[in-house]
Amino acid sequence: MRINKFISLNTAYSRRKADQLIEDGKVKLNGKILKKLGINIDIEKDEIEIDNKKIKKTFKKIYLALHKPAGYITTRNDEFDRKTVMELLPEIENLKPVGRLDKDTEGLLLFSNDGDFINHFTHPKFECDKEYQAEIKGELTNQEKEQLEKGIILDGKKTKEAKIKIIKKSKENTILIITIQEGRKRQIRKMFDYLKRPVKYLKRLRIGKIKLGSLKKGEFKFLNKTELNVN
Repeated sequence: MRINKFISLNTAYSRRKADQLIEDGKVKLNGKILKKLGINIDIEKDEIEIDNKKIKKTFKKIYLALHKPAGYITTRNDEFDRKTVMELLPEIENLKPVGRLDKDTEGLLLFSNDGDFINHFTHPKFECDKEYQAEIKGELTNQEKEQLEKGIILDGKKTKEAKIKIIKKSKENTILIITIQEGRKRQIRKMFDYLKRPVKYLKRLRIGKIKLGSLKKGEFKFLNKTELNVN
């Protein structure tokens, strides 16, 4: 592990601050002042000191799944004092949302303090499936369904291919399952707004291979290695 990452995980310092401490000659590796940035260490064997104080390995990787209710915003802090998803979780240092759900959307939201895990589910290169149940206004035609599945232009950029499964439809509304691999802001709502079929209800059911399952609104659970099922 890079030494700056080790310091950031086990102290209040950021990686950038850790690099600054190294440059200032305040960090020791196995008793010797460290003079280089970007050094890899063995977290089980190497001893790190900052200002002659040993840094203990305290970091534990945490993975949580929350059934986010509507009405909560996905942020750690809100300047307007609105309800945030963090209010539904225990206080765990460095815990962050994995992506986001907009205020009016409910369903599966993941949290972790593991940067690699967060990156796996949010970076476009991993093409992670995100499955939602949606209820939209009006009857979605086959032509409209194919149009969304092939991709449309939103905000000047074409959406990736999507998968849509119709569950039930009538002239009043359509209930469907939609799977996308992108995470643009309010993307699904914008996709159906494009067709003038606004979303009346939206719930995320799955991220990658992790499912919402039987979690009730507002409930969370810690995920085990079997449930995570990621490399």
